[in-house]
Amino acid sequence: MLIEIFADLICPWCYIGKRRLDRALAERPGVSVDLRWLPYQLNPEMPVGGMDRAHYLAAKFGGGERARLVQTSIRQAAEQDGLTLRLDRIARTPNTLDAHRLIRLAERQGRATPVALSLFRAYFEEGRDIGRQETLLDIAVENGLARADVARDLERGAGALAVRTADNQARQLGINAVPCFIFNRRYALSGAQEPAAFLPLIDIAEAESMADPVSVARPFVSA
Repeated sequence: MLIEIFADLICPWCYIGKRRLDRALAERPGVSVDLRWLPYQLNPEMPVGGMDRAHYLAAKFGGGERARLVQTSIRQAAEQDGLTLRLDRIARTPNTLDAHRLIRLAERQGRATPVALSLFRAYFEEGRDIGRQETLLDIAVENGLARADVARDLERGAGALAVRTADNQARQLGINAVPCFIFNRRYALSGAQEPAAFLPLIDIAEAESMADPVSVARPFVSA
């Protein structure tokens, strides 16, 4: 079964949604999943150096108090899924283009999901700036990638056009919020739904995959 996840690395609901997908899949232990990450930038026009987190949240949610209420709600939702978000540690909201590029580079070695989860943890639990190349290189090494190779590819701009193209394709397909989970290129589930919401789609997609594995092997968009 093919599951593609449109996500951004600074979206807490994407982190929570992946945990809920995992909980759903745990209820279907015999299911084989090909999981792929597809880029969606919440802030494609974000300056390369990012911006102050407090200013970003106040602008996004209409003031500091409203932002604090939203952040509290997110933190409480994450705790129910066993995630401890340390949002107070985040100083800047980064541009995530290079983080998405790192996931693409990791995919070549079958490490996309570990790298994506490391990026989520680095940002939401450790307060690390995942817009900085040094941070990305450290995360690459933590996941078994060669620092020099990743540094070279990032410096050369490898994957930047592909990330932007996939992001644009997602918007053209009508995806305007993340996370969005696509099963076998046919069925979509938007948002960080509870595990029970995933189960019917997992069952349908698994049945289709068993009946015709070739037809679901191609990606939903070209990433």
